[in-house]
Amino acid sequence: MTVVSELDLPEIDYNTPDFGPRTYHEQLAKAGVLLDANGLQPSAKGFRLRWHGGRRTLVDGPFGESKELVAGYTVIQVKSRAEGVEWAKRFPAPFGEDADGEIEVRQLYELDELGPARSIDRFRNIPISTHK
Repeated sequence: MTVVSELDLPEIDYNTPDFGPRTYHEQLAKAGVLLDANGLQPSAKGFRLRWHGGRRTLVDGPFGESKELVAGYTVIQVKSRAEGVEWAKRFPAPFGEDADGEIEVRQLYELDELGPARSIDRFRNIPISTHK
């Protein structure tokens, strides 16, 4: 696997008419499966919280020692793993068709999958903001 630093990423022209991720996300939206998608700012603008020995420490970015960084995310809601795989196969190559890269696909938990618990019931009742 080739490790690419976020500092090594090419500049992206988001105005290109054939910008692959935009077209892909438009297709997801048209199919009614897109719930959310966004890019993440560089780790230099972020921070991490570490817990060690009962203490919490804030560490400011950038995180040059990271071998993998999440650059963005897409959340879709599909009826089956097979449908999710089919959509994932259509995702544009992250660094261009001729460059190495990968995306990771993971399923979100539904609260019902976590089993009965008072804390889960309390979580269900937390209002989720939908404004931006």
